[in-house]
Amino acid sequence: MTDRWHGASYERLSDPQFRWGARVLDRLELGGAETVLDAGCGTGRLTALLLERLPRGRVIAVDRSESMLDTARAKLEPRFGSRLELVRADLQTFVAPRPVDVVFSTATFHWILDHDLLFRNLFASLAPGGRLEAQCGGGPNLLCFHARAAQLMGSERYARHFAGWREPWQFADPAVTADRLRAAGFEEVATGVEEQPTSFADAATFRGFIERIVLHAHLAPLPVALREPFLDALVAQSARDRPPYTLDYWRLNLRGRRS
Repeated sequence: MTDRWHGASYERLSDPQFRWGARVLDRLELGGAETVLDAGCGTGRLTALLLERLPRGRVIAVDRSESMLDTARAKLEPRFGSRLELVRADLQTFVAPRPVDVVFSTATFHWILDHDLLFRNLFASLAPGGRLEAQCGGGPNLLCFHARAAQLMGSERYARHFAGWREPWQFADPAVTADRLRAAGFEEVATGVEEQPTSFADAATFRGFIERIVLHAHLAPLPVALREPFLDALVAQSARDRPPYTLDYWRLNLRGRRS
C-alpha cells in the first residue's frame, strides 16, 4: 500500500475535515456499548470523540496509512487501551474479522475507486441491524480547484510529467451512491450532498493545506524542483478569488442499515 500521507501534518492541518466529521458523529445515535468500525480513522481525532461516547464499547480503527496510524496510536492507546484496535488495511478489500454494530467514516470513501466493492465489504462487516453513517467528498467536490490544477498540469512546463496520470479519487453523486448501497444489500438508504466552501486566513495556510491534503497525488510525479512553482502558481490564482484562498468543497452524506 503506497503511503502518501504524513500523519503529523494531517493532524495539524485537518481542521476542516475534523469539523465536518464532528457533525457527522453528532447525528450518530449510540448507546455506549457498541463495537464501531472507524473506516479511515486518519490520525484519530474523531476516533477519540467516538471512544468517549462508547464507555462500554470498542472501536476498530482502520487506515491504509502507517504514518496516520502511528500518530493515532501515540495519542489514543494510552487513553483507551484495549477498547481500541488499530488496523492497517485497504478498505477496498477489508472486511471486519468480527461483525460490528456501526460503520462510521468521514473524508475517506472518495479515495477508494471501487465503491461497489467497498459497500459490499462494509455490509459484510456489519452485524444484523448494523448501521452505516458516513460522509466523504462527492458531487462537484473541488471541481473548480481541480480544473485549475488540470489546466496547469497540461501546460508546456508540466505536461510530460503527467503522462498517464489518473485521478486517484471518486466524487460520486447521491443517486449513484444510493443505488450502489442498495445493490450491496443496505436498506433505509439516505444520501445527499452539501456545499462546504472553505476559506483560509492567508497564503501560507492555504499553501500548506493544498500541498499536504489536496495535491499530494499531483505533486508526486513532479521533480522536486518543479513542485514549488506548481504550488506558487495555484496559490497566486487563488489569491485573486473572492473570497481569496477558498476551496470549493462539497460533502456527500450517506447512511444505510443491514436488516
